[in-house]
Amino acid sequence: MSVTRLSPAGLQPNTPYHHVAVATGSRHIHVSGQVARLDDGSPVATGDLAGQVAQVLRNTGRALAGADSSFEDVVRLTFYVTDWTPEKIGPFMAGIESVAEELGLPQPLPPASLIGVDHLFEPDVLVELEATAIAH
Repeated sequence: MSVTRLSPAGLQPNTPYHHVAVATGSRHIHVSGQVARLDDGSPVATGDLAGQVAQVLRNTGRALAGADSSFEDVVRLTFYVTDWTPEKIGPFMAGIESVAEELGLPQPLPPASLIGVDHLFEPDVLVELEATAIAH
């Protein structure tokens, strides 16, 4: 395994992600921001944060697979969510949970950030996900 994830004592407990990832490997994989679009560019889950989170994770999984990698190799996830409020954490986490088994998402997740933004590149896009992985 090229990634070891941990949450050292003294850091915020009970987070849905690890605080630290230690990676060894020779291939650095950087996945550009993925949004809720199908391969023909059509939108998925318009107005549905949970549905869009699930789709961006699926698209990120496809991108990783294209680089002969998987979520097991991911050392960092960065989510950008439009008009973020703390009340959106329920639908956000529901989107993750809905595809966790399907995609083999590590639990807890790799180190992750959720950044609230005013808007993304098109009005219907509620969430965008970037990923960094290290593999052999």
